[in-house]
Amino acid sequence: MTLKPDNLVLFFTTTCGANGELLGSDEKETVQLAWQVLDLVSKKPGPVNEVLVKSETLGLSEECVEVSGVSAEALCSAASLEEALNQFNERLCSEINTGSGSSFCLCTDGQLHLRQVLHPEASSKNILLSECFYSFFDLRKEFKKCFPTEADRKDLDLQVMSDYLNLSMDSSDHVFTALKIHQMSSIAQALISEPVCHTFSCPEKINEKFETGTCSKMERIDDNTVIRARGLPWQSSDQDVARFFRGLNIAKGGAALCLNAQGRRNGEALVRFESEEHRDLALQRHKHHMGSRYIEVYKATGEDFLKIAGGTSNEVANFLSRENQVIIRMRGLPFTATAEQVLQFFSPSCPVTDGHEGILFVRFPDGRPTGDAFVLFSCEEQAENALKKHKEILGKRYIELFRSTAAEVQQVLNKYSSAPLIPIAPAPILPVVPQPTFVPSTVAAVVGTRDCLRLRGLPYDASVQDILLFLGEYTADIRPHGVHMVLNQQGRPSGDAFIQMRSADRAYLAAQRCHKRTMKERYVEVFPCSAQEMNIVLMGGSLTRSGLSPPPCLSPASYTFPPGGAIIPAGAVLPAGAVLPMEAAALYPSQYILSPRPMAPTAFYPTNSQMYMNYSAYYPSPPGSPPNMGYFPTSHAPSAGSVLPNMPTAMIRMQSHTSTHAYASGVKEILSMVQGYQPSNSDAFVTLPSLLSAKQPIADQSLGGGPYLDLQLL
Repeated sequence: MTLKPDNLVLFFTTTCGANGELLGSDEKETVQLAWQVLDLVSKKPGPVNEVLVKSETLGLSEECVEVSGVSAEALCSAASLEEALNQFNERLCSEINTGSGSSFCLCTDGQLHLRQVLHPEASSKNILLSECFYSFFDLRKEFKKCFPTEADRKDLDLQVMSDYLNLSMDSSDHVFTALKIHQMSSIAQALISEPVCHTFSCPEKINEKFETGTCSKMERIDDNTVIRARGLPWQSSDQDVARFFRGLNIAKGGAALCLNAQGRRNGEALVRFESEEHRDLALQRHKHHMGSRYIEVYKATGEDFLKIAGGTSNEVANFLSRENQVIIRMRGLPFTATAEQVLQFFSPSCPVTDGHEGILFVRFPDGRPTGDAFVLFSCEEQAENALKKHKEILGKRYIELFRSTAAEVQQVLNKYSSAPLIPIAPAPILPVVPQPTFVPSTVAAVVGTRDCLRLRGLPYDASVQDILLFLGEYTADIRPHGVHMVLNQQGRPSGDAFIQMRSADRAYLAAQRCHKRTMKERYVEVFPCSAQEMNIVLMGGSLTRSGLSPPPCLSPASYTFPPGGAIIPAGAVLPAGAVLPMEAAALYPSQYILSPRPMAPTAFYPTNSQMYMNYSAYYPSPPGSPPNMGYFPTSHAPSAGSVLPNMPTAMIRMQSHTSTHAYASGVKEILSMVQGYQPSNSDAFVTLPSLLSAKQPIADQSLGGGPYLDLQLL
C-alpha cells in the first residue's frame, strides 16, 4: 500500500439494479466499470475508460438503463467480471507505466463501489482481486479533511462538493457515468491545487482475510459496531461469515458463532466491526444470500457479543493465543482419554500444534471430563486431513470432528464451567408441589438411586399398553401407577415416558435388555434414571448428556425435592396461585411468569397479595400401570399398594352452551379462569361454594371470548 501515490485512479461502478446511495444494497451484479487516471504531479487527467460487464441474469432495472445508458443488447457481447477486471489491470498498467516505478491508488465517491459492490460480487464468484483493490481513497472523506465545517459526510455527494468548490460542468456533453468521472476528477484537481493544496496520503485499507483472536469479558465494546446475523447454515464457520461480509473490516476475532443449549450451532452469529460506518454498511446486506440461504442482519450490542465471545479463563486464553491456527472440535471422547491418546489418534498425517499444549479438554467445574476437546492445527491442509478421521474409533468410541472457532471454544468452556451440577437452594422460590399420592411409603426412592427408567424416542401414537408390551417380562416389576407419559406444551406426546421400577437392579436389567428395541418401526432408547431426574423433567427441566438443566419455570434453579426422594405425581401442575415476592420477581424474571395483578375480593388468597402464574414446560399425562389400566379410579377405594391421603376433594364439571371452548381453549386458559379459587388441602369445601357462586363473573370473562359456562359440583 503506497502512502503517497503518484497517480489517482478515479473509479466508478454501475450495477443492473439500484444505484446512487442504494448501490449494492439489492445484491445486483456489476454491468459497467469506468475509470480515469489523474497525475498528482502534473495535475493532468487522462482519458475516461469504460468496460461493460456481462450480467448472468441479463436483466436491467429502469434506473440502470436511465442513468448509465447501457442496453441489454450491448451486455450480451460484454466480458465476464473476471475478464473485465483483467482488462482494467492491463489498460491501467499500460497507461501509468508501472514498470518505471510510478505508483497509483484508487479513489471512489464514497464506500459503496468497492466495499458493497466489487468485493462481495468477486467473493461470491470466487474471483481473486488484485492488490490495488484493497486500498483506496474516499473522495468524500478527503473533502471533509479539507473542509471539516462543511455538511456532514453522510450528506455529501458529488454535486454538493462541486457546488461548494464552485465547479461547473455541462451535463449535456456527457452520459451519466462519464459525467460522474469528470466531476470526481474536477473535485480532486481542486483539492490538490491552490489554495487548498491537499495531499492524498494514507489510503484506507480493506482487509484481505479475517483474523482470529480472543476477547476478554472485561473488554469494552462499542454497541454501534456489532450486528447479529441469523439464518446461517449450521455447518458454516467464522470464515464463511467473514466471506459474507467481504469488503467490510471485521475486528480481530470479531466473528462469533452462537451455540444452543445443547452446544450445537443455532444458525446465528454476532459480528463486531472496526467502526460504526462498517456496521451500517453490514446492515444494508440484510437478506443477502449465503449460497441458497438468505441471511437476516440486525443490530446488536457489545454486551451480546461479550456473552458469546468473551472469556475469563487463563487456560483458554493461553490455548487461543497461538494465532492463525485452525481449531478442530472433538466430541464423544472416552472420559478416560488422555492427551497422548489424542496425539496418537491424529498422527502421523496431521500433527497437533505444540503437542500436548495444542489440546484443550473441556471439563465440569469439579474436574470431570465432558467428552469434548479442542485441538489446534497449523494449516488448512493438516486440518483437512484431521477431518478425514471423522467417526474413527478412539478406545471403544467413535469420535466426531468439526471445524470450530475461538468464540465457540469460549462458549463451550463458559457453559461447562458455570453449569451447576444439581443445585439445591436453601428455600424454593415457589411452593413445592404437594406430596405424591402414588408412591408407596415403604419403597420411597432414595436420593441417587436409579430405580426408574426413561424411554426416549417413543412413537407419538404410543399408548401405555404399547409400553407394557415393549417391556415384556419386566412389566411385572413396574410399581402401581408407575407409567408416566410426558406431553409437551401443546398437550401432544413428546416421545418421552418414565417408568417406576421396584428396584434399581431390575431397572438396570430392563434398560440393558430393552435399549433400542423396536416399537412400531422405531427404535426406543431406554436409560436408567433416578427419582430426582424424573422429578426435574416432569417439572419442565431437561436431562441430557451434559447433565441436568433446571426447569425454565423455576429460573434460576432453586427448587427442592420432597422428603425421601418422592416424585411429583403425574398429572400435577405447579400451583397456579403461587405467590412470589416482588424482590424475587425482580431478580429472577422468567418468560413463564406473567405480570402480577391484585386478586379479586372473593378469592381464597388475601386481597393484598400479588400473584404470578407459573406453568410447567411439560404437562405429565395421567399415570397408568399394570394393576390399573383405567388410571385412577373415581368410585373405588385406593389400591392397597399406594398411599392416598383422605383429604377432601371435589370435581367440577364445566359445560359450555356451545362447543366453542372445547376447541379454542387450552390448559392455560382454564387455569387462568379458576386461579383465584384453587383450594388448599383443608379448605376445599370452603372455597368451592365461592367458585360455584362465581358463575356470572366467569361468564363475563369467558374462555377466548366464547359463551358462559355452567359449573356443577360432582
